[in-house]
Amino acid sequence: MNEITCAYDGGAAVLTVANEAKLNALTMEMLQQLEEYLVAAEWNPDVRAVILTGAGGKAFCCGADIAEWGPLSPAEFARFWVRDGHRVFDRLARLSKPTIGALNGHAFGGGLELAACCDIRVLAPHTTLALPEGKVGIVPGWSGTQRLTRLLPEAVVKEMALFGRRLTSERAQALGFAADVSDDVLAVAKDIVRSLDDMSPRAGTLAKAMIHGAVGEDRAAAIEALASAAAAASDDRDEGVSAFLEKRSPEFTGL
Repeated sequence: MNEITCAYDGGAAVLTVANEAKLNALTMEMLQQLEEYLVAAEWNPDVRAVILTGAGGKAFCCGADIAEWGPLSPAEFARFWVRDGHRVFDRLARLSKPTIGALNGHAFGGGLELAACCDIRVLAPHTTLALPEGKVGIVPGWSGTQRLTRLLPEAVVKEMALFGRRLTSERAQALGFAADVSDDVLAVAKDIVRSLDDMSPRAGTLAKAMIHGAVGEDRAAAIEALASAAAAASDDRDEGVSAFLEKRSPEFTGL
């Protein structure tokens, strides 16, 4: 099997990368499935958060399936594989709802880039992180040199991308990349989701947008989303819509 599965657990949409025969490597079909589930989670009011994990206990995701991208021409590789992957990863990173990466095992290449798109991460003790693309003659293509460098020190990303060194779960936690290290990452992730019961969904959405604006994650959209939310909550907005539907001139109050 090579697919993304989705299960609902309370307020969490649990997405599982399932391709155990290839250490949960991602195919283009799986990326498309992931995007569809993320769109559904965004629009589903019963979903408070998304948890992303891997099937089995050895790997979270060991990157992109070489059998898929290897035969592509340079133009196809850049135009479809890299750009389409970026689109899906960006959707995960910019989801308005909280996201948790439950890394039940190794996260290499695209798998590490996938984990970096989550808001927080919980790692199993045996999890290691790596950017091994240089060993097959390519470079990180799904934000490993961009988004990941905002989450880890530049020198650490260089260790992995330039020298092929791996990062242990212990060191990842010390560097702030992992919120927790646990033998049962899914249980910890679900427990974190339950804490949202005491939090305002709207406040969380706004806070996430402000934080993303501060670090440059889709800053333009974050600014416009915040301003649009404020405008949409005004009396003027209600009056403007009513006037348009009633085909009359609006009487704005500035409130």
